[in-house]
Amino acid sequence: MGVDLESLSEATSGAIGSLLSTTILYPLDTCKTKYQAEVRVAHGQQKYRNLSDVLKEAISNRQVLSLYQGLGTKNLQSFIAQFVYFYGYSYFKRLYLEKSGSKSVGTKANLLLAAAAGACTAIVTQPLDTASARMQTSEFGKSKSLWRTLTEGSWHDAFDGLGINLLLTSNPAIQYTVFDQLKLRLLKRNQNEGDKGSSPVALSAFSAFMLGAISKTIATILTYPAIRCKIMIQAAESAEGKDKKARPSKTRKSIPQVALWIMKGEGPLGFFKGLRAQILKTVLSSALLLMIKEKINATTWVLILAVQKSLLLTRASSRRLKGA
Repeated sequence: MGVDLESLSEATSGAIGSLLSTTILYPLDTCKTKYQAEVRVAHGQQKYRNLSDVLKEAISNRQVLSLYQGLGTKNLQSFIAQFVYFYGYSYFKRLYLEKSGSKSVGTKANLLLAAAAGACTAIVTQPLDTASARMQTSEFGKSKSLWRTLTEGSWHDAFDGLGINLLLTSNPAIQYTVFDQLKLRLLKRNQNEGDKGSSPVALSAFSAFMLGAISKTIATILTYPAIRCKIMIQAAESAEGKDKKARPSKTRKSIPQVALWIMKGEGPLGFFKGLRAQILKTVLSSALLLMIKEKINATTWVLILAVQKSLLLTRASSRRLKGA
């Protein structure tokens, strides 16, 4: 069975888009993560009342560059995650169409395929995701290296949040299903099928940005309580506050435990603390990712076809020489 070139093209362009969008928005991501990781003890004080308080702390402590702590790990995790996701998502869709004989993937099937790709991605990248969250939520200037972060606890600690991450596969499943359905409708009028070897039809940068923003907003609102719980489970100990009665730092954190902390300290609305910041960051990140992916996908496709053609010519030439 040969390499699925279209899936490879989707995966490569998606991974590059993720790398660029993650780097551009990383300081905002760090502020958002530290803000979300803090939970207020009942009737107690909060260190960060607003997202801007995190930025003010970094500036006042002359630790602005610390807003980039963990960037290398985040980029590595993001690149691998998006490559695995886009390859799996594209491959599963093509396999489904081949096996079912359908001309298009329905909404229900699309959700299942996207969730399957997301589950594979979560398992492969979980240690990097956990390490990245701990590095971001460490005190400014005190972030540890990737190796130290991964090895300071047990192997099980590296997979903190895997269960909730598998639950959150519904987020990209919803996002990309909405994006694909909107994209298909938008391109339906002028769609030109052309030859199989031709470049896939692409959205304009503005259209991709807008569809990415809409699809990610819907997915984020629906899954946000789980997102906040995940960040608190993975957060570094220093970001958890100092009230040991409220937060037993030496015990492994679980979903029921962090949910109880939020409910006691902040009430039901606490599950949506930082929602605006999450939407701002994830919508911008996703929209940039999809915009970059759509714009470079055609180029990536052409390059992959050129490489394939070159390899075929080399093989043909080699066979002729052997036969001579």
